[in-house]
Amino acid sequence: MFDIAPMELLILGTVALVVIPPKDLPKAMRVAGYWVGRMRGVANQFRSGFDTMVREAELQDMEKKWAAENERIMREHPPTPAIEAPPVAAIEHVPATTQPDMPALPDSERQYSEDAPPVYVEHPTVTPAADAVSHAPADRDKAPS
Repeated sequence: MFDIAPMELLILGTVALVVIPPKDLPKAMRVAGYWVGRMRGVANQFRSGFDTMVREAELQDMEKKWAAENERIMREHPPTPAIEAPPVAAIEHVPATTQPDMPALPDSERQYSEDAPPVYVEHPTVTPAADAVSHAPADRDKAPS
């Protein structure tokens, strides 16, 4: 867009050398670099804004296509009606079913039955703790100096 050829840059530098005295040339180059940087920043901001607008337009187009495709699919394959649940009154009058009898457990598994009392392997014994003797240094209570 703002393409500067190397030959144009050489001519611009020669004119700047003739017009601007050599002692002011570094300052002029700094100012020129500053403004070139600002122009690049504005161009990048414009480009990113334009890209964002294009991306949003593409997303809107995609959403329209998806909505049209979804509508077509729904027309071709209508949703099946939901199965209605039986009324609550019908459920309340259903006789309660009895649980089937559980088969007897083999002797090896009988100890794990929920009806049997728990089996203890070893009875726990509780002994009082011995009085703890303080092994802390004697100067522990003193404030640090």
